[in-house]
Amino acid sequence: MPPKAKATGRARAPAKRKLAEEFPPGEVLTDTGKKSWKLGAPVGQGGFGLIYLADQNSDKPVGKEAPYVIKVEPSENGPLFSELHFYMRAAKPDLIQTWMKTQKLKHLGVPRYWGSGLHEKGGKRYRFMVIDRLGTDLQKKFEECGKRFPRKLVLQLGLRLLDILEFIHEHEYVHADVKASNLMLSHSDPNQVYLVDYGLAYRYAPDGVLKEYKEDPKKCHDGTIEFTSIDAHKGVAPCRRGDLEILSYCMVQWLCGRLPWEDKLQDPVYVRDSKIRSQENISEFMSKCFSSQEKPDEIQRFMEEVKSLGYKDKPRYEKLRSVLQSGLKSLQQKDDGQLEFTAVSGAAPAPAPAKKTRKRKMAADKPEEGGSNDTPIKKTREVKKKEVNGVKKSPRKPPASRKVPAKSKLVEMSTQTSPGLVQKSRGRKKANP
Repeated sequence: MPPKAKATGRARAPAKRKLAEEFPPGEVLTDTGKKSWKLGAPVGQGGFGLIYLADQNSDKPVGKEAPYVIKVEPSENGPLFSELHFYMRAAKPDLIQTWMKTQKLKHLGVPRYWGSGLHEKGGKRYRFMVIDRLGTDLQKKFEECGKRFPRKLVLQLGLRLLDILEFIHEHEYVHADVKASNLMLSHSDPNQVYLVDYGLAYRYAPDGVLKEYKEDPKKCHDGTIEFTSIDAHKGVAPCRRGDLEILSYCMVQWLCGRLPWEDKLQDPVYVRDSKIRSQENISEFMSKCFSSQEKPDEIQRFMEEVKSLGYKDKPRYEKLRSVLQSGLKSLQQKDDGQLEFTAVSGAAPAPAPAKKTRKRKMAADKPEEGGSNDTPIKKTREVKKKEVNGVKKSPRKPPASRKVPAKSKLVEMSTQTSPGLVQKSRGRKKANP
């Protein structure tokens, strides 16, 4: 995979791929298991893939409350193929259910895989995948809360993500791109969170054999630059400790609103060195992020535990859980299963929707596996960007009389859909089969 683009820490635009043709509602797709699925309205769009509401085939049209979504893209494109490796190996419903039973979990935030296949129409072939439909992403919630989450909520999210990551890790994969925009609420239960977008998922231990530590300058800075691990900055293949390091950066940002290196995301070497310094002196890093009165001791202890891990080490998930639970106890709280997205005192007010200009992702950024922003799909004209020294730059703002529509993150979705299914704009690394 090519290095990350350097302007925003997001991604370098992928090579041009064919766009998916829009199918009419009622189109029937048959998966490899001979199960038929009927498409409803499209609810999400990426640079070269579409997401539709879907249900099992019947005489009835697919309604707004359909429980599934289907991602469709031309068969020669690679991103969906990469995600399929993970879903087919680790996200089948019976596999998830068995894990929940053995671990005594009431919920596990991994979207379930229901089927996939190839579909021909008009002489063209398309690849598709059926997964659970999900709701809005946590980046949207984060911004609505003034870019700070309450401490109780952050600890609850951390506990849910530990459950998810342990499951993924035990099935030979790492996610490598944990962040708020890849976390989505359930379509039916706002207290359940799912980790989505497995386009960077990496099989770190095929057949139980761990990958060796090896730095590769050609693969430096993969992932999302704000959060990606030090290993990724050095071009090392993702590992379990990397997922937990990324989670720790997410929790810090959710609590204080901004990571110290966010002032120079266009400089990945600066970001890498800042992270290395933060790991060398975690206490000093925490002091940069929090006042002495607000410093969450449990997050520092979480980071210290992750720092102690070797590249091949299996994390002590239960100890990490106990660290976060001790934080809840210090607040005289417990994980009651209720996720309360409330603004923190002193947090910046959420911007008015009409004036919101921040682009979390480019149109082709995220395989939105069922995500939704409750907005009908809109076709917008993208503002072309020019390249300066290899960095994508937005053109000057046009005169007031000439309005240019903002480029959408993934062309917003109508009713709630499902997580990670609209392709990321960065180059994709194929998951190891």
